[in-house]
Amino acid sequence: MIKIYNTLSREKETFIPLKEGQVSMYVCGPTVYNYIHIGNARSTIAFDTIRRYLEYRGYQVNYVSNFTDVDDKIIKAANELGITAPEVADRFIKAFEEDTKALNVQPATSHPRVMDHMEDIRVFIQTLIDKGFAYESNGDVYYRTRKFTDYGQLSDQSIDELEIGASQRTGAEQQQKEDPLDFALWKKAKPGEISWESPWGEGRPGWHIECSVMATKHLGETIDIHGGGQDLEFPHHENEIAQSEAKTGKKFANYWMHNGYVTIGEDDQKMSKSLGNFITVHEMIQEVDPQVLRFFMATTQYRRPIRYSEATMKEAATNLQRLKNTFDNLNFRFENAVEAQSEDERQVTELEQLETRFIKEMDDDFNVANGITVVYELAKWINTYLEQPTVSKTILSKSEALFTQWLSIFGILFTTAEMLDEEIEQLIEERTQARKNRDFSRSDEIRDQLKEKGILLDDTPQGTRWRREA
Repeated sequence: MIKIYNTLSREKETFIPLKEGQVSMYVCGPTVYNYIHIGNARSTIAFDTIRRYLEYRGYQVNYVSNFTDVDDKIIKAANELGITAPEVADRFIKAFEEDTKALNVQPATSHPRVMDHMEDIRVFIQTLIDKGFAYESNGDVYYRTRKFTDYGQLSDQSIDELEIGASQRTGAEQQQKEDPLDFALWKKAKPGEISWESPWGEGRPGWHIECSVMATKHLGETIDIHGGGQDLEFPHHENEIAQSEAKTGKKFANYWMHNGYVTIGEDDQKMSKSLGNFITVHEMIQEVDPQVLRFFMATTQYRRPIRYSEATMKEAATNLQRLKNTFDNLNFRFENAVEAQSEDERQVTELEQLETRFIKEMDDDFNVANGITVVYELAKWINTYLEQPTVSKTILSKSEALFTQWLSIFGILFTTAEMLDEEIEQLIEERTQARKNRDFSRSDEIRDQLKEKGILLDDTPQGTRWRREA
């Protein structure tokens, strides 16, 4: 039975979906004004991994993740690039899709865009005004925060603590508010900005209202899981709850999930665009195997911070290569395997015991760190089995199915060994013949020559195998 740490209750809860066998899941997507950095990718990968595990456990997942394509940062980028805000959004949505595809992130069931939901946003805001939860002020519309009695519950803050911080803000916008705590639902257009007509004048939506509208429109008034980065807990998700529940009178989301930061440097500083210490995925995957970055991110439990460094990336690459070697070794033995053996039943039982352990670990709030440990144990079990003189296709098929299925949850897909170019194939054949002729000097010379090309050889009872150096 899956347990999820719910930020709202600050404890692990048994996951019970609204509809048996189905999961409605909304994850806040990127603001598309630039390439995503690996801190942004962490959230995308974490929730893609969670989604994949839910599907592995038999759930049908309706996964919605939005694109914020109307924002101050997008307008600024448009002015700097000399193009329109929609053109900026289109450019970086395409970049997001290319980068996340390289990381083997599954597309969401739906990727709604703010610009496509303007009428829904206007209707949502008007409903809040009609219910007394919002008010117009000089072309802006604000939410009456104090009217929502549970405000601050998600982030575990009292209204008095929030008031102290809000009262220190200054500026024209603060003077238009009834209360310093109130936040914008609709922003009056400034000269030259992209805008839309509304009952309150030309303008555009505030950031928080967008997700409330798209989540409820695409998934319903109450959803199973709402996720996002830890930095969205307050004020974004807090405001989403206030808006949505004020409009519908129903609980907005049953489970709130937040992933930890990616940190960098000796002082473990949070990676962010505002601090200028970020590395874009677009740049990184030009130099690093995207599967290594995916593996690095996907194998840390989603609530824990990830410390990014060359050393941690190198460790991930080494571990991934070991798993790839196991995959290659397993496929190599299919060539001379027998159909079945008398001890197959015992070995099937051992594999089933490993599967039970894997599910137990992953059911505990998607504990991928413990889950990948079981994958390593499966790899060790497979390698030990492959050392036997005779192996069974029944066991090879069962172990390969488990191995590839579990790795796919982490977003890792191995394929059978790629073809070597003609020169290297000839060298391997020549070395095989040299060993038959007991010309060990030439055999060693070829091994060294191949090693220089990054090809490592393994001499097994079933023949010589090759693999690429990690």
